[in-house]
Amino acid sequence: MGVAGDADSGLAALADQAADVVISDIRMPGRDGLSLLEDIRGIYPTTPVIMITAFHDLDSTVAAMHGGAVDYIQKPIDINELEAAIDRALIMHTEETGDALVLDSSDVGGTIIGRSRAMKEVFKSIGMVSQSRVTVLVLGESGTGKELVARAVHKVSQDASQPFVAVNCAALVETLLESELFGHEKGAFTGAISSRKGKVELAGEGTLFLDEVGELSPRMQGKLLRLLEEREYMPVGGSTTKHSQARFIAATNVDLEDKVAKGEFREDLYYRLNVVMINLPALRDRREDIPLLVEHLVKKINKDLRKGIRRVPSEVMEILAAKDWPGNVRELENVLMKAVVLAPGSSLSIAQLAEIDSGDGSWAVAPDTQSVGDIPSNAATQSLKDVERKHIEQVLKETGWHKGRACEILGISRPRLDRRIREYGLNGVN
Repeated sequence: MGVAGDADSGLAALADQAADVVISDIRMPGRDGLSLLEDIRGIYPTTPVIMITAFHDLDSTVAAMHGGAVDYIQKPIDINELEAAIDRALIMHTEETGDALVLDSSDVGGTIIGRSRAMKEVFKSIGMVSQSRVTVLVLGESGTGKELVARAVHKVSQDASQPFVAVNCAALVETLLESELFGHEKGAFTGAISSRKGKVELAGEGTLFLDEVGELSPRMQGKLLRLLEEREYMPVGGSTTKHSQARFIAATNVDLEDKVAKGEFREDLYYRLNVVMINLPALRDRREDIPLLVEHLVKKINKDLRKGIRRVPSEVMEILAAKDWPGNVRELENVLMKAVVLAPGSSLSIAQLAEIDSGDGSWAVAPDTQSVGDIPSNAATQSLKDVERKHIEQVLKETGWHKGRACEILGISRPRLDRRIREYGLNGVN
């Protein structure tokens, strides 16, 4: 095993002795890790590279995956995660899988926000699937950001300069949807006073995004299957077959496997759509991302509404982090927009949340710490310090006292966690 302090030293070490796996930080003295990655992929194309960074954003992940990295690990480093990545890289090296396609990255910063483990996997998936024109199925509850994922895949692909065209399959009745997708000829139906191109043709060689694909009628399912299999379609009222060169991304918030089992969705279409699947987690399953989302959304709302909210107090953040958010990020944005409108000054408060009628009493509990995650269901009957102590203790136990993983779940720094452990007299014995 060799160790180098910068990119040039690392490259020189590789020239002296071949490596089974290279692990590189993105930020280091001199040239950055992405530059080193490019050199390694050019000179030693079969040597797998794992990138490490402290940055939790889609740009860095996509740049690393497009640059040919086999994996991407974020700090604080989870040793088990790193070991698993090394094992996968060694298998790839042994099988000599060869070069990964190198693509230019586009700026998609701010599109998708997250630092949770689940979102890291989403970022990696976006980076990998964007390197080919494979059909993608994006799954997730309503409001999780499925169209954002589709747009990100398109934006970092080689076809980013081509159109991105979205169609909501549930928004129109069958006859109108057919015309919307495939276009129509003049006189094809009442009101068709001229020919019109459909979304498939407008997408050209770009991306056609089919949202809520699980709501298609059996007849439209058959037409979509032909489009995917043969790349052929016919405008409504037309007599000439047209061909599509578009890349297809579909999304749904329903269980397609269940619909297939019930005979409500074609099995052959399901397999055509599900070449690569990206699962978007519900917001309640990635609570550690909520502070990042709140910061991002408040800035966006400030700009859109010309407001000046500069502070979200910890007690407000804790309430937001404790809510289940059945509407996910869309609901969070809606709540924040209402709260910003109601705020008289530069800070959000519990009073603004209380004025928003959620109908479920979800704004009643207000812990006073900045940690995020599940709040005990009986929190209203405990002191605020007890709530925090028990929550931190629970997270530490569930992670086997792995402090790095605990910090990630709690959304706090290592020094702060250590202070809380000392303050509450916690230990790893129990």
